[in-house]
Amino acid sequence: MQFQQLRAFREVAAELSFTQAAKNLHYAQSTVTAQIKNLEEAVGTELFDRSRRRLSLTEAGVRLLPHAERIIEIAETARREIILSTPAARRPRGGPRARAATGRPAGPVGTGLP
Repeated sequence: MQFQQLRAFREVAAELSFTQAAKNLHYAQSTVTAQIKNLEEAVGTELFDRSRRRLSLTEAGVRLLPHAERIIEIAETARREIILSTPAARRPRGGPRARAATGRPAGPVGTGLP
């Protein structure tokens, strides 16, 4: 499982739409679809039921969602704490302050946690 896959999973689960999740994450829809497919391969089962007219979580998806949310929250908390404890002069230019303030990456780049 990769962090970006979990972020995509959480967003698709929240929106119940690959299209809207992609817009929210500033990704192409094909990227979100690929991330979900790769996550499903990593966990060995489907996370979304695509057979009905409306997208829904499978039982495995329902079980994974709270874990994904906790992992994302822990990573965002760590990022904020590190950014806030780093002197401004040593911070990379662009983005980190927006991430620290909102808790969400300013764009599609997030933590590359395994």
